Amino acid sequence: MAQTVFTYILHKDGKIDDTAFELISAAKKILPDAPVIAIAVGSGSELEAACNELSASYPEIWKIDDEALSYPNAEIIRGLLPRIIPQGSIVLVPHEHFGMDLSPGLSIKLDTSFLPDAVDFQGMEDGKLKAIREEYSGQVSTHVLCDIAQGSVITIRPGVFKADESKGESGTVVDKTADALKEGLPGQSRRFLEVVEAEVGDVDITKSEILISVGRGIEDEENLEMVNELAETMGGDVSCSRPIVDAKWMEKSRQVGTSGQTVKPKVYLALGISGSFQHMGGVKGAPYVIAVNKNPKAPIFQQADVGVVADILEFIPMLTDKVKEIKG
Repeated sequence: MAQTVFTYILHKDGKIDDTAFELISAAKKILPDAPVIAIAVGSGSELEAACNELSASYPEIWKIDDEALSYPNAEIIRGLLPRIIPQGSIVLVPHEHFGMDLSPGLSIKLDTSFLPDAVDFQGMEDGKLKAIREEYSGQVSTHVLCDIAQGSVITIRPGVFKADESKGESGTVVDKTADALKEGLPGQSRRFLEVVEAEVGDVDITKSEILISVGRGIEDEENLEMVNELAETMGGDVSCSRPIVDAKWMEKSRQVGTSGQTVKPKVYLALGISGSFQHMGGVKGAPYVIAVNKNPKAPIFQQADVGVVADILEFIPMLTDKVKEIKG
């Protein structure tokens, strides 16, 4: 029997995360001819809305619907999924904070191999899946052979696979709640308390269409003035990576990344940002990414549409003058 690939879907307020489509592309690179089934866990109308959105891209969606799952708790979910996922299946999960919490324990319960933070796949070698991971903040790529014959749990770095948004016939939603909960909810040692929303500063970068984002390459707080001038000239807003916030040069509300804000601009200009997955994990919606960094091996160049190897302290004034010239 052919292996099935399952994708775990992240969703919030009835909207599915962009990674839902990226996982389809990853699945096709792993096993091009295998069926791909989405798994969505949640509660009520929000889960229903997410499943309806998924049905445009997935031929089949399995849902687990229970009030106790209205906020995703990895401790509960890793106990439920093995009750419905067949032995020998491949499970793809986004490599972000929830996925990193869920996946290692899930692989143990499914008795499969575990491959974290994959950024690409290069087919089979000696009967094993050849995967690519990155080490040392993306400075080194490593090739890993993963035995998927008996199944595997694989976390996929967000943003590295182009989203597959091809549409087909409306998919079927299969309610797996009864099967998942037939033994009751798994025991848990933690419980959800509340969601604390990140503060919105003077500018809400989550709504910006053009972001000029600056990292440690700016070197000094005084140099931020040239970034502000460029942003004003381009009609965009200024955002930053974590080192700028840690240095207290900009407020937390301007930080992009998994520990900051999630943004969906049309254009993302990254200045002096290395492009760690913690930072790029906060950039969604497939924007046009322009990266400027004096390190030609900076990981961000692997995700950029346009890459410029240059010292940003020299590049920014030149770009500002050129934009002013074009705008007359």
